[in-house]
Amino acid sequence: MEIWDGYLSDGSLAGVDLVRGEPIPDGLCHLVSEVLVRHTDGDYLLMRRDTKKPNWGGYFEATAGGSAVKGEGADACAIRELYEETGIKPLTCEEIGIYVSKYTIYHNYLCITDCDKASISLQEGETVTYKWVNEEEFISFVNSDNMIPTQKLHYSSYFEKMGYI
Repeated sequence: MEIWDGYLSDGSLAGVDLVRGEPIPDGLCHLVSEVLVRHTDGDYLLMRRDTKKPNWGGYFEATAGGSAVKGEGADACAIRELYEETGIKPLTCEEIGIYVSKYTIYHNYLCITDCDKASISLQEGETVTYKWVNEEEFISFVNSDNMIPTQKLHYSSYFEKMGYI
């Protein structure tokens, strides 16, 4: 059983525990960290979601990430999820935005790595393959129907700032 901290939509702790898989009461949110990965050479990492995942199975995503466990902040969650899903320990990890939905506060990060590009590990049940794309290919991906719409929405301020959309 995975326990999460409950948050108010302003990002303050609500003093309530939430249980993964159980309905989140109205007025409460849980925290999720999402991580874009860029190599020092400028390439971006795309991961293909396991086809058995209920949402967007088989799609490439431009992020690693997941829910923060009880007592874990957004920064620590980003680093942990990135490592669990890719094996990457980033050189830097910078928060580049926050997106709040009805039940979730998404903290968005850009992590830079100089890892060996062939050393990416896949997390069983999460991802099945990966690829590195250059910035031009990444911009095309962001502006295509292949990008998961919610991820594009969550990162829209960064994409606009970079001139990607």
